[in-house]
Amino acid sequence: MLRGKFLAFSTLIFLVGCQTIAPDQAPSESTDPAPAEPTASILEPSSASAPATPLPPPKDLWERIRRGLTWQSTHNAEVGKQRDAYLRQPNYLSVVTGRANLYLYYIVEEVERRGMPMEMALLPLVESAMNPFAVSSQRAAGLWQIMPATAKHYGVDRNWWYDGRLDLRESTHFALDYLEALHAEFDGDWLLALAAYNAGKGRVGRAIAANERAGKPTDYWSLTLPRETRKYIPRLIALSAIIRYPDTFSVTLPDLPNRPAFEIAETGGQIEMLRAASLAGVELDDLRALNPGQLRWATAPRQAQELLVPVGSRATFEQGVATLGPDDRVTWEHYRIRRGDSLISIAKRFNTEVGLLRDVNNIRGNLIRAGDTMMIPEGSAWADSLALVSDTSSLNKRGYRVRRGDSLYGIANRFDVTIDDIITWNSLNPGDYLQPGQRLTLYVRGG
Repeated sequence: MLRGKFLAFSTLIFLVGCQTIAPDQAPSESTDPAPAEPTASILEPSSASAPATPLPPPKDLWERIRRGLTWQSTHNAEVGKQRDAYLRQPNYLSVVTGRANLYLYYIVEEVERRGMPMEMALLPLVESAMNPFAVSSQRAAGLWQIMPATAKHYGVDRNWWYDGRLDLRESTHFALDYLEALHAEFDGDWLLALAAYNAGKGRVGRAIAANERAGKPTDYWSLTLPRETRKYIPRLIALSAIIRYPDTFSVTLPDLPNRPAFEIAETGGQIEMLRAASLAGVELDDLRALNPGQLRWATAPRQAQELLVPVGSRATFEQGVATLGPDDRVTWEHYRIRRGDSLISIAKRFNTEVGLLRDVNNIRGNLIRAGDTMMIPEGSAWADSLALVSDTSSLNKRGYRVRRGDSLYGIANRFDVTIDDIITWNSLNPGDYLQPGQRLTLYVRGG
């Protein structure tokens, strides 16, 4: 299962940042002369003429990426510092590779299709360590760490059911579109475009204007930028150097297949995730790992009716979908609340649960208003899902205080429960963010 792979990330110190440098733009800082630093002759691409015969196909995705990297020759003290920080985490690349196996091939394909620098494909490693469930202290989320305000401004889909910032395809399309737009806005300078991606284009623009007024250079290395942004590009350059020359740094890159990890399967309508996993013949956690944008235990009703499934399972999944009857689907009744109604009375009337009505309609507490319309889930799918996440008879109740950096996914992995469990036990809205100090109730195996 993928759960073990994802759990390993909870103990890893993530290096966060995301920037690149144009190949033809050298930093204004001097090259670090420390003896421990690799020399320019090691890091510079060979000046020998290109081979007359075509290169053989890359043995894996790392080699494919390596052939496209061109920025690794930039080197200075800050790049060296960030490189050493990576090298002090000997398990970093092996752990990241476990997650990259699901997502990186798709990202590389998109970067190549657009003709963008290959370094762009490494940004999610720097931003989130390839964790689509990652949420920063500033509420940036997903592989590309997209801020809520940015998502709202540019129309990235976010609702109670679905968060496009977590979805592999939607977040990748948005991030690359946005980076291309910033690249054009900053006169074709990838370094400034990426600085703007990290710090905001307004802040970078103000830094450029301040340097212009002072008669100073306006390249990235000369600007006064936030501390994190000053580290951001060096981190990417350092990582590209390690991946480009792993032998130089005594790093072993685990094999990463140069092939797709998923297929796109049609669901034929809204479907509960547990049933979808069963039809695809995969574990629920594995299906969620491929579809992190789906926040609930059923697929979003207003998004494209499709799921990503492991390669080789699409045909079986779609054949199973074709056999589903109405009772196997999530169906809805729209009920207009009457004066005197309560959640309890409505739940009894429709033979459902109060907690389920709260979840489906995003209701906190018990307050409902006459005249409002409530969505009532019907069909056996909802009942089956609720029963699975509500049965706590064989588990032990315990409290948990949310810590800085916690996420629903991280807590679920730590205590071997599911995200749906935590949401149901605590009547949470998965679109909201956990807050440090927030108390949760968990039901766990053992003490």
